[in-house]
Amino acid sequence: MVKATKAEKKIAYDAKLCQLIDEFTQILVVAADNVGSTQLQNIRKGLRGDSVVLMGKNTMMKRSVKIHAENTGNTGILNLMPLLQGNVGLIFTKGDLKEVSEEVAKYKVGAPARVGLVAPIDVVVQPGNTGLDPSQTSFFQVLNIPTKINKGTVEIITPVELIKQGDKVGSSEAALLAKLGIRPFSYGLVVQSVYDNGSVFSPEVLDLTEDDLVQKFAAGISMVTSLALAISYPTLAAAPHMFINAYKNALAISVATEYTFPQAEKVKEFLKDPSKFAVAVAAVSADAGGGASAGAAKVEEKKEVVEESDEEDYGGFDMFGDE
Repeated sequence: MVKATKAEKKIAYDAKLCQLIDEFTQILVVAADNVGSTQLQNIRKGLRGDSVVLMGKNTMMKRSVKIHAENTGNTGILNLMPLLQGNVGLIFTKGDLKEVSEEVAKYKVGAPARVGLVAPIDVVVQPGNTGLDPSQTSFFQVLNIPTKINKGTVEIITPVELIKQGDKVGSSEAALLAKLGIRPFSYGLVVQSVYDNGSVFSPEVLDLTEDDLVQKFAAGISMVTSLALAISYPTLAAAPHMFINAYKNALAISVATEYTFPQAEKVKEFLKDPSKFAVAVAAVSADAGGGASAGAAKVEEKKEVVEESDEEDYGGFDMFGDE
């Protein structure tokens, strides 16, 4: 079998990438730092069916994307080029983006802290028995970890932040974590950006729920309404508030001047004689109470009718048949 040349491999890769761009409109840009070949193969198997994972050099991917845009006029795909930075790969999919992202996250595997590795998270060693014999206390002393000897083994007294996020792992930290059997880091494909038919957005958008969307939509309507009211520009959201404000202004003018209109007459009457307002409130309360009293009267009347029917003489005879 003749081995393909470097130029032939580039041509084949270019053809494959262009074919995937034509076939799929949704792409997840994923970081692949510290992801092994076996782990990547398992991810490919898990996504098989509606998704394709493609890795490659950034320069080759950018070149293929640019050529495809020039040949097809699909300028939207050019938005993908700024995202091809670092050790990244592409997941082409026809499925639900959130489900695909969750499926990718399942394939994270634990990894030991290797010397010189930049810590992606804080590493905290919890207190407890380490199972190490007292001769191993030198590791703890170098790292200023408080310990005591308990039943012939070393016991850590308090929680200790061994490595901070962003710091490089030292030889002492790596050796101690290895002795304790702690694999503090986990690695897998991490979604960095989402491309959907020419648009690019953050992966946090995939975690939005319907309640989040409703809340953001309501906040947007509130902002539009506030802006429309501030500049006196009528919109569907601001119109009810404008009408109410206009009515308030007209009512204020009517109260302050001799000008009047039917809706303002009652307000003017209440302002001239506040006792009328108290009477009106009392009348409303009385109506509510009267309804309850009428209901009680009907119940009482019904009871009286029942009692009268019990006292009937059964056609002129008593219960014992005497006339």
